[in-house]
Amino acid sequence: MPKRKDLNSILIIGSGPIIIGQACEFDYSGSQALRSLREDGIETILINSNPATIMTDPSMADHVYLKPLTTKSIVEILKKHPNIDAVLPTMGGQTALNLCIEADEKGIWADFGVEIIGVDIDAINITEDREKFRELMLKIGIGMPPQASATSFLKGKEIAQEFGFPLVIRASFTLGGAGAGIVYDPEDFDDMLSHGLEVSPIHEVMIDKALMGWKEYELELLRDKNDNVVIICTIENMDPMGIHTGDSITVAPAMTLSDRTFQRMRDMAIHMMRSIGDFAGGCNVQFAVSPDEKEDIIAIEINPRVSRSSALASKATGYPIAKIAAKLAIGYTLDELDNQITKSTSALFEPTLDYVIVKIPRWNFDKFEGSDRTLGLQMKSVGEVMGIGRSFQEALHKATQSLEIKRNGLGADGKGYKDYDTIIEKLRVPSWDRVFVIYDAIQLGIPLKRIHDITKIDMWFLKQYEELHYLELEVSKYTIESLPKDLLLEAKQKGFADRQIAHMLDCYESEVHSKRMDLGINRVYKLVDTCAAEFKAVTPYYYSTFEEEIETPDGKRYVANDSEVTDKKKVVVLGSGPNRIGQGIEFDYCCVHGVLAAAECGYETIMINCNPETVSTDFDTADKLYFEPVFWEHIYDIILHEKPEGVIVQLGGQTALKLAEKLDKYGINIIGTSFHSLDLAEDRGSFSTLLKDNNIPYPRFGVAETADEAMDLADQLNFPLLVRPSYVLGGQGMKIVINKEELESHVVSLLKSIPNNKLLLDHYLDGAIEAEADAICDGEDVYIIGIMEHIEPCGIHSGDSNATLPPFNLGEFVLQQIKDHTKKIALALNTVGLINIQFAIKDDIVYIIEANPRASRTVPFIAKAYGEPYVNYATKVMLGEKKVKDFVFNPKLEGYAIKQPVFSFNKFPNVNKNLGPEMKSTGESILFIESLKDDEFYNLYSRRKMYLSK
Repeated sequence: MPKRKDLNSILIIGSGPIIIGQACEFDYSGSQALRSLREDGIETILINSNPATIMTDPSMADHVYLKPLTTKSIVEILKKHPNIDAVLPTMGGQTALNLCIEADEKGIWADFGVEIIGVDIDAINITEDREKFRELMLKIGIGMPPQASATSFLKGKEIAQEFGFPLVIRASFTLGGAGAGIVYDPEDFDDMLSHGLEVSPIHEVMIDKALMGWKEYELELLRDKNDNVVIICTIENMDPMGIHTGDSITVAPAMTLSDRTFQRMRDMAIHMMRSIGDFAGGCNVQFAVSPDEKEDIIAIEINPRVSRSSALASKATGYPIAKIAAKLAIGYTLDELDNQITKSTSALFEPTLDYVIVKIPRWNFDKFEGSDRTLGLQMKSVGEVMGIGRSFQEALHKATQSLEIKRNGLGADGKGYKDYDTIIEKLRVPSWDRVFVIYDAIQLGIPLKRIHDITKIDMWFLKQYEELHYLELEVSKYTIESLPKDLLLEAKQKGFADRQIAHMLDCYESEVHSKRMDLGINRVYKLVDTCAAEFKAVTPYYYSTFEEEIETPDGKRYVANDSEVTDKKKVVVLGSGPNRIGQGIEFDYCCVHGVLAAAECGYETIMINCNPETVSTDFDTADKLYFEPVFWEHIYDIILHEKPEGVIVQLGGQTALKLAEKLDKYGINIIGTSFHSLDLAEDRGSFSTLLKDNNIPYPRFGVAETADEAMDLADQLNFPLLVRPSYVLGGQGMKIVINKEELESHVVSLLKSIPNNKLLLDHYLDGAIEAEADAICDGEDVYIIGIMEHIEPCGIHSGDSNATLPPFNLGEFVLQQIKDHTKKIALALNTVGLINIQFAIKDDIVYIIEANPRASRTVPFIAKAYGEPYVNYATKVMLGEKKVKDFVFNPKLEGYAIKQPVFSFNKFPNVNKNLGPEMKSTGESILFIESLKDDEFYNLYSRRKMYLSK
């Protein structure tokens, strides 16, 4: 039966600002759903307060409302659009669901005759209310851990007495494991119980007997109105129960599950989905399995919506869950829909994988000094990466190479731990680097059984690690000259990077690459095709691997490569890798716009990125997607294969920018601003000379490489001083110091954590106003797209400041200086494309803090506030297709737009929440106000100095 005829206009609720536990995977889901609905001619209305995302781009929906996610905003929209037939709340995470429920309870949907589609409110209530969920599961014969709910402190104490320790406490109706934890000792129980009751909106907790050491699995399901169900993906957590799935290393397909248990798990998941309601849409089910021969299965939870894992499952299988879920919500059935990858099979066809994917979370504990780095039931990661390989080992290596934490993969980089006690402690207390510590433990000779006893990680995974260790030992016996071809091929097939192999052989990475080329050991590219090559796929979504040569009967030898190179002119866009604080979804927005603009100019577009949560890695954003680490070796091999006209680096944040030097060295064309100009802006000494030559003021500064040099500089510059390492993003390691003791302590710790880095010491302009400007330059003309004034004083990182567009308190004299300086600097740096410049204003003099000739964090905000596609324009300038004077700029903004930072401090309760020069916010929202008399502006302005920490 085709789609419903009575649904012509649909409201979609977005997920709001990015926070830990609800990141841009919902931006990806929402974008997919909007495109899916528009394909069917349905009018789409979106509410979302996040300006950084592609989802809130005017091109994504018929009407985009950048408004706070409140029932007040919902009522305003429904009054403006009385023709809205239905609301789809399942694409915006817990935020959207909670808002939908609140609106339902207030009778808003009923008042406006709006139907809720894609989910059943009763289903949400059953799954979120842990007591009701438990009763239902037991009624339908699904195993549950011994558990009981408590709505009071006294009841909680009684349950603990009955069950005994260890216990798990989970708060009802929360996201990302908020209010959850494992309690081993009675003395910790009271605090955890009080906290759980407090954070739950209905003041209820569920107390479970902890299933420590059990294995954890997730299934992603889709169901249509005719009750057809497909299992899209089975995901196994490498980490056992006790670590939140968002913080676990996960693998698809499941590696250590017997087929018999898998079939039982499938049946249970389908039974559970059918029992909670008869809605059409997506569902995520989590199970625990006992780590013995019995393989007992116990249900943990079910989420009747598109989940965090469904973005991962979509990228892992090539099956666009959110896109299909949106179609099911409007009445289609699975058998009527095409598989989006093959276009010849049905969406009722379950994906089959002939490769392995490994997801590793990305943490940012360094931003939360003093934070508890132990992983547990409360999610703490800020992003994730995914590696695709022919084996678990290859995928694991590719995922570790994608993390951008200065590691080249597992081991073989001289950065592992060697101390027995440290390793044992790190295995015992799971933290962000346990994936590497397991390898260190094996290298040190700690038996696998001991590692298993401590971590409870399945022996199969540990044996995979051990094989890699033995292979490293074998390779290390040779030199670059004597290394046999079959051993080099095996090392590459198991994911070892050229850089790691060079470390084993004590030679240069370039020598390993040359040897590979000479021996014909080249990367080949395989399709992610949903059907293990059983049917022809039409979507160019690739991963790389290494294969043995095939010999045909006539003696011809070759390696099969699915990626066919066309003779069109091509451009590569480097993505921004995993989300982290300082480099978030705003760079993905820029990359997507860059790809679309290059396509408009007639280029074949090639995207390289490893972040499964984003729209840039959607299989139909670019002409070709290479889901690969943004890591030199992988990029260089793709460039050698595709031979593009050039590479765009200025849209992918610091990740892409850091590769500019290598690209330049290897003679690869950087599209837009040259490496020389990028480097000049980063090198403080050269940049200051440029400012001096142009009569532009800047704070007195000096460069130090040792603590002694820093102390001598302090005498010349005078305190307070702003100390920072060079070549970092998000203010990493920045601090304001007010005396020599603080200076020495900070410099010593910086040189220890970032060795061989130049430290910049600036005289800090105390009490200055901070402002920033973004501009597009073509080498001849400069157009300033926006000037923002920060509400907070200079010294708080720009990413953590409330930025007001246009400025609210700068006189014409100051604004003219900002405009003049911006134009002079953009031209002096030979900028071609985007540039962001930050200023400090004191006594009506505008000083330059720094200039970044690339896309900045604020570009999407300015584009949304003014309703102009600035990244599209800038990309066309970079490609030389257009000049600045070719565009008709027509910014439209009544009143002011304020970019408001959003923090996730609730995940780190004991951390210093004061703000300073190092960025701590995880996301942002946009606030439009008509005048400066607005109460919200007054509140922000009155609190502006509250947070500054020196």
